[in-house]
Amino acid sequence: MDRVQLLLVGLPIFLFCSDLVNLFTPPPAKPAAAHHHHHQQKPSASLLQTPSDPSFIPDPVVDGAGYGTTIEIKFCASCSYRGTAVTMKKMLETSFPGIHVILQNYPPALPKRLLSKLVPVVQFGTIIMITAGDQIFPRLGMAQPAWLLKLRANKFGAIASTWLFGNFAQSFLQSSGAFEVYSNGELVFSKLMEQRFPSEFELRELIGNRLPESQFGKNLGKVWS
Repeated sequence: MDRVQLLLVGLPIFLFCSDLVNLFTPPPAKPAAAHHHHHQQKPSASLLQTPSDPSFIPDPVVDGAGYGTTIEIKFCASCSYRGTAVTMKKMLETSFPGIHVILQNYPPALPKRLLSKLVPVVQFGTIIMITAGDQIFPRLGMAQPAWLLKLRANKFGAIASTWLFGNFAQSFLQSSGAFEVYSNGELVFSKLMEQRFPSEFELRELIGNRLPESQFGKNLGKVWS
C-alpha cells in the first residue's frame, strides 16, 4: 500500500482505538479526603465585638431573589448548544441573585449510543475490505462480492465516502437535540417537546414564576404586565 492508503487506514484505526480506550477506561478515582486535625480555633474578632462597638461590622447575609433555587440546564453537547446554555446561565444568575445554575450534557437514548460505538467498527472494516479485500477473500476461499469490486474500482473515492458518511452517522447518533430546563427537579421548558429554544425573556418569566417565596416572584406578573 502507498502512503495515502496507509494514512487512510491508520487514521480510522487510531480513532477507533481511542474510542475503545475512552469507553472502557474507568473514571478517575476521587481524591482521598484530607484528615482534618481538630485544632482549637480562636474566636474571630467579629464575635468579640458588640453592636455598640464603633468598629463592629455585621456578618454578611446570603440572600437573593433566587436563593435556595437550583436550575439545571441539560443540553446536547455535541449539537453546539453550550454557548446558548452559558448565555442562559449568566442571564439567570444576573436576574435572580443567589440562584444556582447547573449545566449538564443530555445524552441520547441508549440504542443510539450503542449504535454510535459500532460506526467506527463498520468504517474500519469497510476500509480494510477496500484496501486488502483482494488478499482476504482468496485466503478464505471466497470470491470477492460484486459490491466490493465496485468500491475497489475507485479506492480513494470509496474510502473518502466511507469516512465522511461514517462521521456523519456517528455525529447524528451522538446528538440528542435537547435543551431541557429544570427548576428544583421540575421540568420548566423542553426543546424536545416545543421544537425550539426558549427566549431569554420567556425563560426569565418561567423561572421567576417558580419563586413564590421571594418578593420578586410575587410581583413578577405585575411588573411585566
